[in-house]
Amino acid sequence: AATTTKGSNSEVSASITVNKSAVQSSTSTTPLPQRMVISALAGMGAATFCHPLDVVRVQMQTEGVQYKNTLDAVAQIYRRNGLSQGLYAGISAAYLRQWMYGSFRIGVYSNLLEKAQLKNIAQGRDKHDVPFVRKLLMGCTSGAIGSFVGTPSEIALVRMSNDAKLPLDQRRNYSNAIDCIGRIAKEEGALNLWRGAAPTVARATLLSACLLGITSEIKMKLSRSGYFGKDGSAFHGLPVMFVSTLCSSFCANVVANPFDVVKSRMQNMPIAADGSAAYSSMVDCFLKSIRSEGIFVLWYGFTPGFVKLAPYTVICLTLADKVTRAMTGKDAL
Repeated sequence: AATTTKGSNSEVSASITVNKSAVQSSTSTTPLPQRMVISALAGMGAATFCHPLDVVRVQMQTEGVQYKNTLDAVAQIYRRNGLSQGLYAGISAAYLRQWMYGSFRIGVYSNLLEKAQLKNIAQGRDKHDVPFVRKLLMGCTSGAIGSFVGTPSEIALVRMSNDAKLPLDQRRNYSNAIDCIGRIAKEEGALNLWRGAAPTVARATLLSACLLGITSEIKMKLSRSGYFGKDGSAFHGLPVMFVSTLCSSFCANVVANPFDVVKSRMQNMPIAADGSAAYSSMVDCFLKSIRSEGIFVLWYGFTPGFVKLAPYTVICLTLADKVTRAMTGKDAL
């Protein structure tokens, strides 16, 4: 009997220890660096599949060779430069961008969201009772930080994606993202690595607010609806993430595309020997583009932009959310 009692006490003690560990895990913040690494790797996975659409988007938005539509752009780019030098031109810059931009954007957002949720728990409220407007502001914050840090990689991505479109005597022929960034700093000055930072930050702020804030909000509402299983757990929560990210992608593309056009044009414009350029500022680029090509120029590249953004968002945010759940026991969004 004594042995039985001793065994029961050991089991109770072990159970208490496990429960304490679970409580501590659920009420402690996941380290920001860990979230950023997961976010960067998720972004790289998505970029591997979606990069060709980014190349098409950039080439449709910049001046030079004109394309009839998205399919025509894909056909011409492939016919002219093939796969590795055409549709996958600048892939190294896309990967670098995930570490400089994607890691901050998703990592900082999920960190801020987690802190808000833990505060709710500490105050005895529902963990998910975070106002939608606050989620949008979190997305704005993480997007602004990430885009400013990642602007050099963004410029490298735009230039390398667009280089094959230029006449032979105007091509820069960068060998990789590091070579591109190094040559820009050496040939044009380090500050030019942040050329177009204003539209880049503005675009990323709006894009991240929509993508992350709307995804979190829709995910929460769908999970509570009961149509996707208990707490949205049907098929491991993949349908909920798919619908949430698809809706947020469309909203984000509508809002961010005008800034995307301006950003691409400013980052790709050549600088004359006397230091002059086609556009003096973000506003100047907006006005000149509208004046010469009409208001709808601001949504040039919308289709490839959405076709790229939607699968990228679905893959990236789903990977980030599920890998975070597997490694930390918590959601990213």
